[in-house]
Amino acid sequence: MSSDPVRVGVLSLHNSKETKAICNAVEDLGHEPVWLREENAAVSVEDGDVSVEPAVDVIANRLLLSNTDQPAELLGLAATFERIRPMLNEPNAVLASIHKFATAATLADWNIRVPDALLALSNDRLNEGRERFGDVGVYKTAIGTHGGGTWKVDLTERVNPKVGNRQAFLQKLIDRDDEKHRDLRVYVVGDEIVGSMYRYAPEGDWRTNVALGGAVEDATDDMPDEAADTALYAAEVMGLDYSGVDLVEGYDGWYVLEVNPTAGFKGLFEATGTSPAPYIAKLAIETVGGEVDDDAVERVAATLDDSRPSCAPAPKPTSTEQPDIGYIEEVVVTGTSGSTQALAKSDTGATRTSIDTQLAAEIGAGPIKSMTRVKSGSMKGGKARPVVDLVIGIGGNQHTVTASVEDRGHMEYPLLLGRDILTDYRVDVRRRADTDEAERDEAGEILEEE
Repeated sequence: MSSDPVRVGVLSLHNSKETKAICNAVEDLGHEPVWLREENAAVSVEDGDVSVEPAVDVIANRLLLSNTDQPAELLGLAATFERIRPMLNEPNAVLASIHKFATAATLADWNIRVPDALLALSNDRLNEGRERFGDVGVYKTAIGTHGGGTWKVDLTERVNPKVGNRQAFLQKLIDRDDEKHRDLRVYVVGDEIVGSMYRYAPEGDWRTNVALGGAVEDATDDMPDEAADTALYAAEVMGLDYSGVDLVEGYDGWYVLEVNPTAGFKGLFEATGTSPAPYIAKLAIETVGGEVDDDAVERVAATLDDSRPSCAPAPKPTSTEQPDIGYIEEVVVTGTSGSTQALAKSDTGATRTSIDTQLAAEIGAGPIKSMTRVKSGSMKGGKARPVVDLVIGIGGNQHTVTASVEDRGHMEYPLLLGRDILTDYRVDVRRRADTDEAERDEAGEILEEE
């Protein structure tokens, strides 16, 4: 074992609290954190010698593949680093884990109980098999995050094999709680359970994600042995060094729903008072022969330090090269049973995107289960409105958002784009898809197809 400080690289191109917490934990344990990101990272091949900049001994992979339109690019980046330095959460394991159906198929092949599911590439095959899931089932995009792209659906109606440009599948609904839906999140690092929590769905919803407002309760000391053993086995089968394993209890035992390679820390720390960050840091340090004091790990785990780490590169000047979006924009909106083109109005004053009730029904945006309180004008309390998941296509970009549903029949546009989408764009108030088209038509630039 070496007493020299280990240089732990955290590969993360975003500013998540988890990335910051891991970097801070490495430093608190007496080693050297290196945040590998766009501003500072490079790999060089010169005269047959390969080097990583900045220099690191081991890498913890925290790339968020489920949030990007081009996951293959990030997988290739991770694979590049992994071929040169030891890596926790190697790219092949992460790829299988972020694809929810690949996870289910892998676990089932290793005799780990998962809900029955069906992925089909054709519409006919998916729908001819849906009756075996009963009248109500779960419909998911294969890649999604924070509960987005997950619906409870009426299986007497047809569903599509894709939502936007993402593959989707059907899954049996496992639910034995008549009063309030809950699941179990178990955080595994190496061969150890750091902590676990029960997650309860917020009022009016059935999804338990903390990002959606779900409540949490410590389960570390009293979770059933079957659940603990299943979580450890699932993480091992998926080949992950650290992960959040989500389980749900059926009448015949525990089922694994997902194995998340970039699970958040906030809910777990809120429930258990334990941060996974120093356990991940310890595993990385010991992977290359470094030394870590176990008492120090427990001490650091008692806080969740997600402040800006000392190793953070100097921020780049803010770029203004965001794509433009019109004040009135033509978009493609997709639900569980269809998609259509529609005109949408950009509103930077609205926090959340909203959709007209009739349009939501036409594309199968639902079912409507959860509610949100939307402020209106000067009203402090606002109105309670139902919300649904939508996929909105703008140009070549796909945005999965949780939109509020309202009667916009008296308004000119059935969709209102809020800051949940507009933050990625620069709004050009002079550009209007409706008047642009009309003006081109008057100029004779629009010709009917023969």
